[in-house]
Amino acid sequence: MHEHELYESPLIKRYASKEMSQIFSDKNKFVTWRKLWVALAESEKELGLNITDEQIEELKSHIYDINYDVAEEREKITRHDVMSHVYAYGKQCPKAKGIIHLGATSCYVGDNADVIIMRDAMLILKNKLIQCIRNLRDFAYKYRSMPTLAFTHLQPAQLTTVGKRACLWIQDLMMDYDNLIYCMDNLKLLGVKGTTGTQASFLDLFDGDDEKVKKLDEIVCEKMGFKDKYFKISGQTYTRKQDTLVLNCLAEIAQSAYKFSNDLRILQGMKEMEEPFEKNQIGSSAMAYKRNPMRSERISSLSRFAIINLLNSYITASTQWFERTLDDSANRRIVIPETFLAVDGILNLYINITSKMVVYPKIIEKHINEELPFIATENILMEAVKKGGDRQVLHEKIRVHSMEAGRAVKEFGKPNDLIDRICNDPAFSLNADDVYAVLKPENYTGRSSRQVEEYISECVDPMLDKNSNININVDINV
Repeated sequence: MHEHELYESPLIKRYASKEMSQIFSDKNKFVTWRKLWVALAESEKELGLNITDEQIEELKSHIYDINYDVAEEREKITRHDVMSHVYAYGKQCPKAKGIIHLGATSCYVGDNADVIIMRDAMLILKNKLIQCIRNLRDFAYKYRSMPTLAFTHLQPAQLTTVGKRACLWIQDLMMDYDNLIYCMDNLKLLGVKGTTGTQASFLDLFDGDDEKVKKLDEIVCEKMGFKDKYFKISGQTYTRKQDTLVLNCLAEIAQSAYKFSNDLRILQGMKEMEEPFEKNQIGSSAMAYKRNPMRSERISSLSRFAIINLLNSYITASTQWFERTLDDSANRRIVIPETFLAVDGILNLYINITSKMVVYPKIIEKHINEELPFIATENILMEAVKKGGDRQVLHEKIRVHSMEAGRAVKEFGKPNDLIDRICNDPAFSLNADDVYAVLKPENYTGRSSRQVEEYISECVDPMLDKNSNININVDINV
């Protein structure tokens, strides 16, 4: 059957990077299983079991050349993936066959490998998160003083700066970075616990020597790169709450990217900013003039998928009966890899967009000028009071003029003539020069520019300096 006749996940083909796809590949999983079996055999030997160096060397020599065909044929008979791979490994390692998986249950390789793979996948996301922050940092600093309309309720409010708005996006990602680091630092292996978490099989292997069984847990986890990071107590599996902590970190990254993508989509609709648009890119099959924000839209789309997957992990963690039940297995095989793949795709897009975002200052200025007369009314009022006007009388006049000017704009499509109305009203005693002196956009951005400088120097740059070796360029597939 031709490959195009079978379903292939778009996450692999269209969205995620090759490196993330490889992390969740069968090869990486089964190689990790074999590394775990080697670590178990080595640790058991070090603690006195009758395992030889020759057996361990034989196991090591076949970590990477996995005989998939043997395992697949065996699984058709046994209906058990782990035991099928024990059998296949034993076929390659006849001298070590009898000590593979000694004392262990399936979750020894299944759960521990899952955690190792998640850790490695989180490292990829961490580096991409850093790159997103670096791109936005440079953008925010460059545009720290450029005034732009700020919005509340999606209605023009006061002014902010383009750079200050970008710092809102950065701050969300900085929170995600902190959460991801915390999660990675506190990730735990299952360890070596046995069928119901009691370590009874290992106690039998070591003739009741409690200290050796305890030490086995410690040594194996250290060999796998998790020194002092393993669950001291468990059922057959590690608590699935750990999965929810991991996927929550991923969902929060998606949440931040979703917010950014929505903001950019709106700004592109207003023609103030745009995501990158290649020379030969087609925006619409029917409307040749279109420059659709398809990358931002894709971020939004993938983010919904990643966020909703978090609910799946909560339900799985909640429905594990007593020491374990197997209704988590098929679910986790899908939910965990695909959430990582989706968030990887999201960050690839985020990096791509923020590396080449386009700003249109003249459009931004035009929109400011359309709204600034309304925004500046309080300052205009104060200028008129300085010239002897009655504050209460003038306030009412400005209210009436503002309503009429707004009506002319909305109902008749006329320009905003509020300034002309004020200048022509003798009660204000103001001429055009007096009024336009007040209408400088930079007078209405508050501390935006300084806030950008302070936030970047105090919060962002210290983190980026610690990760100065991270410099990622990404290719998006479509």
